[in-house]
Amino acid sequence: MDDLLSGLTEPQRQAVNHIDGPLLMLAGPGSGKTRVVTHRIANLLRRGIPAWQIVALTFTNKAAEEMRSRVETLAPGQAVFMGTFHRFCARLLRRYASLTGLQENYSIYDMNDSKAAIKRACDLAGVTLSHTSPDAISAVISKAKNRLVTAEMMSQMQVRHNERVAAQVYPVYQRLLITANAVDFDDLLLHTAMLLRENPELRGELDARYRYILVDEYQDTNLAQYAIVRALSIDHPNLSVTGDPDQSIYGWRGADLNNILDFEKDYPKVKTVRLEQNYRSTPNILRVADELIRHNRRRKHKELFTDNPEGEPVVLKCYADGRSEADDIADQIAHAVSNGEARPRDCAVFFRMNSLTRALEHAMRRCGLPYQIVNGVEFYQRKEIKDVLAYLHLINNPANDVALERVINVPARGIGATTIKRLRQAADHHQLPLLEVARSAGLIESIPKRSATQVAKFVALYDSLCVKATAAVEDLIEFLLDETAYRAHLEQSGDDEQDNDRLANVDELVTAAAEYDRQHPDDGSLDEFLEQIALVSSTDGWEDDDDRVTLMTLHASKGLEFPRVYVIGVEDNLLPHSRSRESEDQIEEERRLLFVGITRARQRLQLSYCQCRSTHGDYRPAVASPFLMELPRGELKQVEAASADEFFEDDPYPESWDMDVDEDAADDPWQDEPAATPPAPKRAIPTPIAPVLTAAQLLARSTDSQPGGWSGSADQLRAGMAVHHPRHGDGEILSLSGRGSKCIAKVRFDQGETKSFRVAHADLRPLA
Repeated sequence: MDDLLSGLTEPQRQAVNHIDGPLLMLAGPGSGKTRVVTHRIANLLRRGIPAWQIVALTFTNKAAEEMRSRVETLAPGQAVFMGTFHRFCARLLRRYASLTGLQENYSIYDMNDSKAAIKRACDLAGVTLSHTSPDAISAVISKAKNRLVTAEMMSQMQVRHNERVAAQVYPVYQRLLITANAVDFDDLLLHTAMLLRENPELRGELDARYRYILVDEYQDTNLAQYAIVRALSIDHPNLSVTGDPDQSIYGWRGADLNNILDFEKDYPKVKTVRLEQNYRSTPNILRVADELIRHNRRRKHKELFTDNPEGEPVVLKCYADGRSEADDIADQIAHAVSNGEARPRDCAVFFRMNSLTRALEHAMRRCGLPYQIVNGVEFYQRKEIKDVLAYLHLINNPANDVALERVINVPARGIGATTIKRLRQAADHHQLPLLEVARSAGLIESIPKRSATQVAKFVALYDSLCVKATAAVEDLIEFLLDETAYRAHLEQSGDDEQDNDRLANVDELVTAAAEYDRQHPDDGSLDEFLEQIALVSSTDGWEDDDDRVTLMTLHASKGLEFPRVYVIGVEDNLLPHSRSRESEDQIEEERRLLFVGITRARQRLQLSYCQCRSTHGDYRPAVASPFLMELPRGELKQVEAASADEFFEDDPYPESWDMDVDEDAADDPWQDEPAATPPAPKRAIPTPIAPVLTAAQLLARSTDSQPGGWSGSADQLRAGMAVHHPRHGDGEILSLSGRGSKCIAKVRFDQGETKSFRVAHADLRPLA
């Protein structure tokens, strides 16, 4: 035991040594919780508890892999299950599929597949989409499933328009899924929870099998996940959960903060351990984070502390606009890299909305900085990858209608949209999978003989592919690429750069299959390979050993850390998001989101906001986030950037440089909202509707003290007056024009340059 306990603090030792009974570990950011969890697993194994009785549940594949690697070092050769909730449930469902109306070779629909099924369900239910959308209906159904609301239950509960529409679509959608022998992502949890609820004997059997359950990031569990671990911890309540209410940031996808807040009520005999020492961040970063999160009411108090060196103060910087923000951050990183102070991989930029990456990418390319945008699922959403995977899904599950519709005419084989529509109508009428109907296409009177012949050829092709269904996955993919002529289809215009990229992507999928085969020489299977791909999470695309700057949303940053962190767009209506004003709970979650971003930083942290920002092609004034007023002024270094008037003097935004949002990239429902009105044809500089505060003025509002220096008005300035600007230094006012908030000062600086400023925005101070 000495090797397991050496180097641990007393609270960590208590957690590692706890064996039987419930355990709650309140683990602050950077408190070494992964080390504690893995040492506890090793301790359980050394105490003689069989590996098959231990289950460790995480929220990302990366976290599970890190945990697995550490346990292997501490206790080699022990087959403890360590994986995500969804992977654990997927395995259970494969074993007990018949109890849920599924077969063990069921398919897992991704978001696009699910959306296609929703559209089809809308047609069958006679629902028009004039006042809603498949995405909105899907979101309502997803929320219902996460709260264990079935289609039958939902019909009694709907209130709002989207809920009434979803209540009509939900039962039809579920019927389509069962007919297709498929589940969506939420079904993995719903079916498992219902399986345990409706089969008491099976629940008891699984409770006895999985006697020790460890859950990481428990604050992010939803009601379905809560029900699953609760059901498996009745007879043997050895449930250990680790989490931090201050880092609960997934309420929009169903996470219930009450699960961790009420854990001690659920298990009165629980042992609670607080892990409060931070090993990651400098004291000043930690104090800024701690002061911010103390403004939340729904939390469990912790006294965060660290023995790390003091480090540099947190920087709060105000920029003229989003492009100057991105350019300056790229310049800072490039300077640090060129001076040998940092590597690109040491630096990360976090943002609330995906649309903010446009300016960052532009700036990174200008500086020649390598970068990666974290979105692990992006590779598997590319058309060519989806095509090949659809063939694989159909081989594994002949009832997968979405897969069949995708590939029946890819590559083109003369089967048109009308033929597919008539096959679908016949399938719906007889409630059969499309493939079964396709086998009898010649008997369907509405399908021309020529089209039926082409459908028959596709069915024959499919049957030939199934011969290789049990082969190694790499061999199967190579075989289907040849038999379907898909690679040849991509090679037809191989001199085109895009087509070459598509070929490279297909080759990368083959490489992934080969790697899977190497890792599973004896127990590999096609359905497990497809399951592994289906359960890829957003951070799985992050390569921590790649020497690139990381650009990611604040949500995706959870669980990661970097020496240098830049959090951009800390502005009202961005962070907190405009829709969070609906409730205080949502405001608190937005505050937790900023807390998570701050606590990812190890050594250096910069927070920034802008005076103006381009939104949906329209240039609008921005207001600093009210969260910035909650930060401790003494811990921050205030840096002012150029004003909006100065920045726009040279018109740096040509019409060819577009900042519109990417509507396909979103982490949550609030990421990138569609524009309410068409984008303005010309980017004009509006008069601010609210006062634009400098960092110094902003911080002054958060304390009773006033910032030093001049705080007068434009009326006190005059031509010929000597003034100082924090960026350009000393100068002389040449002229003043306009009045009040529109007053513009033209200043010639000692360095010889002449600039114009809107006085209401610029930090111009008369020299004594």
